[in-house]
Amino acid sequence: MNALDSQAAHPWPTDPTDRREAIRRRAEEIYIRSGRIPGHDLENWMRAEQEILREAAETTARRKAIVVRVQGVEYVGEYDPASSDGYTPGELKKGMAVAVRFSGDKMFVKRPDGRELETTVVRRTG
Repeated sequence: MNALDSQAAHPWPTDPTDRREAIRRRAEEIYIRSGRIPGHDLENWMRAEQEILREAAETTARRKAIVVRVQGVEYVGEYDPASSDGYTPGELKKGMAVAVRFSGDKMFVKRPDGRELETTVVRRTG
């Protein structure tokens, strides 16, 4: 069985300079969508900032996934980082042999330290 980690990409940067640019672009989009009405710069900026920060928070709350190949079948298992017993992406390297067991829609992947990462199978291909 081979393991391969994957994570949802962060659509919004965490660097304050990049975040400011993302907010600026969003405020410009709001301005254009609103009919290019002048005099609402601060309003557009505040709305853009709220949207960007909300989307960033939603992104960090998203579940992560691990991909495991068992006898030619690829399983994608999602896990919640907050309840993964300290698992960090990259702990299981691509091509690394891992022990896996299944129970219903759950997939348990044995980690190098002996603990198991509990995931929910969300996709099976192959």
